Amino acid sequence: MTGTGTGSSGSPLRVGLVGYGLAGSVFHAPLIAATEGLVLDTVVTSNPERQAQARAEFGDGLRCAESADELWTRADELDLIVVASPNKTHVSLATAALKAGLPVVVDKPIAGTAAEARELAALADERGLLLSVFQNRRWDNDFRTLRQLLADGELGDVWRFESRFERWRPRPKGGWRESGDPEEIGGLLYDLGSHVVDQVLVLFGPAASVYAESDVRRPGAEADDDTFIALTHTNGVRSHLYVSATTAQLGPRFRVLGSEAGYVKYGLDPQEAALRDGGRPATGSPWGVEPESMWGRVGSGESPLTGGGRPHPSLPGDYPAYYAAIADALRGTGENPVTALQAAAALDVLEAARRSARDGVAVTL
Repeated sequence: MTGTGTGSSGSPLRVGLVGYGLAGSVFHAPLIAATEGLVLDTVVTSNPERQAQARAEFGDGLRCAESADELWTRADELDLIVVASPNKTHVSLATAALKAGLPVVVDKPIAGTAAEARELAALADERGLLLSVFQNRRWDNDFRTLRQLLADGELGDVWRFESRFERWRPRPKGGWRESGDPEEIGGLLYDLGSHVVDQVLVLFGPAASVYAESDVRRPGAEADDDTFIALTHTNGVRSHLYVSATTAQLGPRFRVLGSEAGYVKYGLDPQEAALRDGGRPATGSPWGVEPESMWGRVGSGESPLTGGGRPHPSLPGDYPAYYAAIADALRGTGENPVTALQAAAALDVLEAARRSARDGVAVTL
């Protein structure tokens, strides 16, 4: 599915970015600007400091708008809208963009419920417009490496998969991401959980059942900050997923156990840290590369921490590939890299996990 009004042949596609907080300034804006065939045209933020920050990085030619409504009034001047605003606004902004005739990228989670995600997908289909979800962690170095290991059959049949996205933040930072108000769609289940669930569905396919434990551990915290999700996939693989802000000793990012060998990987992909520190992808320059000391290990019979297995080179992380794929999809030369229906399937799991944690039972999908 492509969008309409995708610029004249050879001209860059003009992007309006709604939101210039963490997601907009650290992830979306730099990646859009680094993508051949895309140009960051307008940033929507009512914060004067953020407007100045955006212009300082992307030039005085960057337009700034106080509200997204300004974009709909000049929809013919844009080719793509990126929604990087707080979670509770994702559905309304994506709906408005689609009704204005504009293709849309929405940061994860696309919505608070799977039903809302499917309604957005239906609207995009009805209008013949691209609707994609920014699931950048599909392009993490460890995830790319694991997909290659599985494709090459190096682990045999996977029996158990463990994924951890853990932090040590004993004091809440505040803000909507940690709000207990259901309308904010905050908490780690929908934040980091959106990443680990999306990844595991890509790797092993649909889940048949979901069991979860979710807690609010820290004094003053309002939303879940320590959550565990167990999935049984329809193909028999069992996945254990951990997302936490209360982990004093971090576990492996991935621990994958197969019939022939296992893969254990510690540490996070380096791209987010590089973007936060002002690093930018550039043609011809290394990007997403980690030192050999951080490579995961493949083997059997002994812990990697006591020398078991062999170091396995990590593929470079490649967040720029997402927006390159978006540009191709808009021009009709490629596929949508992350569909709204895929995001809805992940939300089915997140909703089931929330019910399971609340009721103390496994939920069948």
